[in-house]
Amino acid sequence: MSDRGPGIGPDDRHATAPGNDGAYARGLLARALDPATQPGAIRDFLREELALVRRLLPPGSSVVDFGCGAGRHLVDLADGIRLGVGVDTQHGSIAEAVRARPPRHCHFFVGDATAVPIARTFDRAVCLTNTWGTVSDKRGVLREMRRLAPSDRARLLTVWAETSIPARRAWYANMGYRVIAETDAELRAEGGFTSEHFTEERLRGLLGPCELHRVGDVAYLAEC
Repeated sequence: MSDRGPGIGPDDRHATAPGNDGAYARGLLARALDPATQPGAIRDFLREELALVRRLLPPGSSVVDFGCGAGRHLVDLADGIRLGVGVDTQHGSIAEAVRARPPRHCHFFVGDATAVPIARTFDRAVCLTNTWGTVSDKRGVLREMRRLAPSDRARLLTVWAETSIPARRAWYANMGYRVIAETDAELRAEGGFTSEHFTEERLRGLLGPCELHRVGDVAYLAEC
């Protein structure tokens, strides 16, 4: 991916920026989460991703969410965790999360996912819905996830598989971002928006030893 920091979500200050920052600032995330834009495979993925994460979290876990956006994952998981902390670079997303009055044990703040200003550790660190696939410093984010959730297989990441390409092409077009180029690693759309996908071999090479779960027909969830 290109010139993007970790985190997704709308932020009016970046509305004229090129690439993914600008796309999210112009409301891409809200359109992406609108069921009307989503092909069936994407709707299935979003539902199954949340269900799988819920199954993999020990009851009463503390969870830190990297690239939390407007907080939907932590809020949806709130009834099964004792503490949720979300970090995102986008001020607009964090403001939206706070305005929604999340449960009292869920907290959100603006921050850099490669240098999170938290000293305590968590039971799990998550980075979901291909957020990790949009960051430029993947190893930096993974290093922070390992620091904050140091137990074995305490990091959960979801990324697109190669089989997601047809569904993502349709999804992005429905959002106004027609795909104009495809490589072995990513789709490139109008407006400079790019989205990455992974083979099992490449994912294991980046993450090291991990257990991979298929999520629907389009993604992997890695426990690492």
